[in-house]
Amino acid sequence: MTTSIRRSPRTATRAAVAVAIAVGSTTALTGTAAAHTNGDAVTVAPLVKGLYQSSYSERNNVLWTTSAVGRPPVVSSSLLKVDAKTLKVKQTITPPVTDAATGALEAVYGVAVDDEHNTVWTTNTRNNTVAVYSQRTGKHLATLPNVNHAREIVVDERHDTVWASAFTDGTLVAFDSRTLKEKKRVTVAGSGPTGLTVNEKTGTAYAADLNGDQVIEVTARSAAPRLIPAGDGPISIALSRNGRTAYTANQTGGDVSVIDLRKGRVTKSVPTGAGALSVAADDRTGNLVVVNRTAADATVVDPRRGTVVRTVATGANPNHVTIADGTAYVVDKSGTGLDGADQLHRFRVTR
Repeated sequence: MTTSIRRSPRTATRAAVAVAIAVGSTTALTGTAAAHTNGDAVTVAPLVKGLYQSSYSERNNVLWTTSAVGRPPVVSSSLLKVDAKTLKVKQTITPPVTDAATGALEAVYGVAVDDEHNTVWTTNTRNNTVAVYSQRTGKHLATLPNVNHAREIVVDERHDTVWASAFTDGTLVAFDSRTLKEKKRVTVAGSGPTGLTVNEKTGTAYAADLNGDQVIEVTARSAAPRLIPAGDGPISIALSRNGRTAYTANQTGGDVSVIDLRKGRVTKSVPTGAGALSVAADDRTGNLVVVNRTAADATVVDPRRGTVVRTVATGANPNHVTIADGTAYVVDKSGTGLDGADQLHRFRVTR
């Protein structure tokens, strides 16, 4: 999920709950290089090889990140629990083995936190599944099948729903976050849903359709999805705080689209950089952060004025951004950290 954190009152009450780090099936990562801050006031910390996405837990004040290295059989993959303040790894969780002969793991790629149920969900793209882990213990709770090329995942805590995008099927799949059972499946023929976001007030889910240059909107009551034009190659999506505007990072266009959801049209297109790959919205300022993979930077955008506020240099191949409480967290796939590790970058959306 690539939006600012919008937690329910119940979750906010639990944010200060202390969490014990379990031992047993999980191990702590040792030898991680210390974080450092550069001249742009960006704190950088090397984590592990193969970083993909991150998601912030307000309840536990940690950042969950995923990593996977190589093509199948993938034998190196981990779900990391990272201290949001120090950027040090508190816990390393290895996904279950799926093939004892090769040592292949149920490798993790997309990630989203459910603070209401104290779980973390992942997409296991190579295995066409999604998985659920305990935030408290790191225990693998379930693997849920039939999400072909599962790419991203987003949690709607208010409606106890988790949405996953099945890219090759053109499908959005909804699960019950309490029972862990599938409860809805919506397919748009020929589409390629990638990034996801949800309006927790209404329960409406939105997906960026990379194949169709559009946004797929699925409401709780609609019989069929609504299709809304977007930019060129939309791959990630975020919502404004009031839920009236969507923003897509357009990989082909190298820009971000500002979309009026009521009118169903793009109102602004703001160039951000080559290979725009991920977008998140800051609820405090209304600004956006767009990660530009080819340009190797992150762009802060004022969507109301349609202007670039700031450009922040990152490592090569930045891959994903999460915003929490006015702070942006960007993971890269640069391989420039200790022992070839990819890096986590942290900076304030406004200086």
